[in-house]
Amino acid sequence: MQRGSTGRYEIARTGVEPVRAFVPAPLPPVPSLDLSGPRARRHDEALIACGRLDAITALLPDPDLFLYAYVRREALLSSQIEGTQSSFSDLLLFELDEAPGVPFDDVVEVSNYVAALEHGLARLREGFPLSNRLLREIHGKLLARGRGSDKQPGEFRTSQNWIGGTRPGNASFVPPPPDLVQDCMAALERFLHDEALPYSSLVRAALAHVQFETIHPFLDGNGRVGRLLIAMVLHHDGVLRQPLLYLSLYLKQHRAEYYRLLDAVRHDGDWEAWVDFFLEGVERTSAGAVETAHRLLALFRDDRERVAALGRTAANALRIFEALRRRPLATINDLVERAGVNYQTAARAVQALEGLGIVREITGRRRDRVFAYDAYLAILNEGAEPL
Repeated sequence: MQRGSTGRYEIARTGVEPVRAFVPAPLPPVPSLDLSGPRARRHDEALIACGRLDAITALLPDPDLFLYAYVRREALLSSQIEGTQSSFSDLLLFELDEAPGVPFDDVVEVSNYVAALEHGLARLREGFPLSNRLLREIHGKLLARGRGSDKQPGEFRTSQNWIGGTRPGNASFVPPPPDLVQDCMAALERFLHDEALPYSSLVRAALAHVQFETIHPFLDGNGRVGRLLIAMVLHHDGVLRQPLLYLSLYLKQHRAEYYRLLDAVRHDGDWEAWVDFFLEGVERTSAGAVETAHRLLALFRDDRERVAALGRTAANALRIFEALRRRPLATINDLVERAGVNYQTAARAVQALEGLGIVREITGRRRDRVFAYDAYLAILNEGAEPL
């Protein structure tokens, strides 16, 4: 359905240069979305896929283990979309205080994202409302240190920003003037809590994401907070008990189409094309997460059986294996602490796991060596290679 532009233009002054800034109309779209026919089936398939993901997390022996891994995978992918070059191993190395030498700025961005996501989820579990205040808190965590820490962390912007180009005058898109950001975000918050609207949580999340990206309320970090907002809506509304659905890999793989559809909403009012794309992403991402969970369960089961067959060293080797299952990259000292064994015992167990091909030393150093649960990291790294 072609609605025409979904907002109006205001003249904003940035220095001496007047620019046309786009101010989106409040949600919901007018006229209402067409959610019939194939789109209704696509919506149901996405919801069923979310249900399967929710069901498998309920069956997992240790859902927090998967949450630990998936939160970090999402942080990496979402930050890569913004241009960071960190790898999964970089992030895990950074989280090991004993393992310096990873690229600081990039990995700090990813680490901040982990902290922002975990903060948002913890607040929702406490019963804190999904609100602009929470989004500002999340943004404060996201830009707490490293790049962007001078860009008003935790505050809506008070100056004009833009997307693409070297200045607002030649930008590909100019969001609302700063004096209208508060009103735009207040309208978005009202939409998220309007229970009278005939839209499911999936559709609300889809609409809210575009609206947030169009408002671009922060000086930096809008893309990452906008992707976090999707997970927050679905978790807040009970679509997923464990927040294991993250669209960053899908958006990374379809970046050009993603940006084209955002523009199509703004200029042509084509919300339906965006919703189709979003629902397909939810279905694919949910199915991929379920498959990954099954693969990891099978890997852990098979490797555990191999470790259990070691004989006299099996008991201690199993302790070290369980520690690596929880965090697949570690030093000997880290394993001593987490497995509750002494240094010599941990070192012998790691040597046994190396012999089975489960663990690999990744630094090549004689001191401060770091060991990786290779097959586990390989599964988590799929699609998460730097752009």
